[in-house]
Amino acid sequence: MTMRSALLLSCLTLALVGCSSSRDEQQAPPSTQSVDLKRYQGTWYELARLPMFFQRNCVQSEAHYGLREDGRIDVNNRCKEDDGKWNDAHGIAEPQVAGNTDKLWVRFDNWFSRLAPGLTKGEYWVLYVDPDYKVALVGHPNREYLWLLSRSPTVSQQTRDQLLQIARKQGYATEDLIWRQPDTP
Repeated sequence: MTMRSALLLSCLTLALVGCSSSRDEQQAPPSTQSVDLKRYQGTWYELARLPMFFQRNCVQSEAHYGLREDGRIDVNNRCKEDDGKWNDAHGIAEPQVAGNTDKLWVRFDNWFSRLAPGLTKGEYWVLYVDPDYKVALVGHPNREYLWLLSRSPTVSQQTRDQLLQIARKQGYATEDLIWRQPDTP
């Protein structure tokens, strides 16, 4: 694929995602309203996710969040592909509305975001976080993206069922989830 075709495809994809995210606020899923970013920072393991093109080859993923002095959040995502190689993506998250910590804009540092910075920020809504900040649900308000996250790579069946129940109640298609492949010895 030529660079021109790739750029055109990227622009078209972002335009379609932008159109699909225009929504009536009453239809958006509820978020947590407030997230203690100091407690939220650290490592989160992806237990499951809805399918998406930028994670199409990931069999395991994890995210590392670090609170910055300016109030924004460093985001470092790692993806282990089915061939065993790890890929990294680095970005910055910031509240969509100052003082509200449950709805964030995330922008990753890549060639396209440097070319068109205004088009490349994604919505990251914290839909649920347990009181101990051990598990969380994160999604996009149009329900196209969803991640089930945990501080550990595995959780009990009871915790898994609880996360699935919350996601279903908020209108996410949990039957389409891709689950983390277990670690191999």
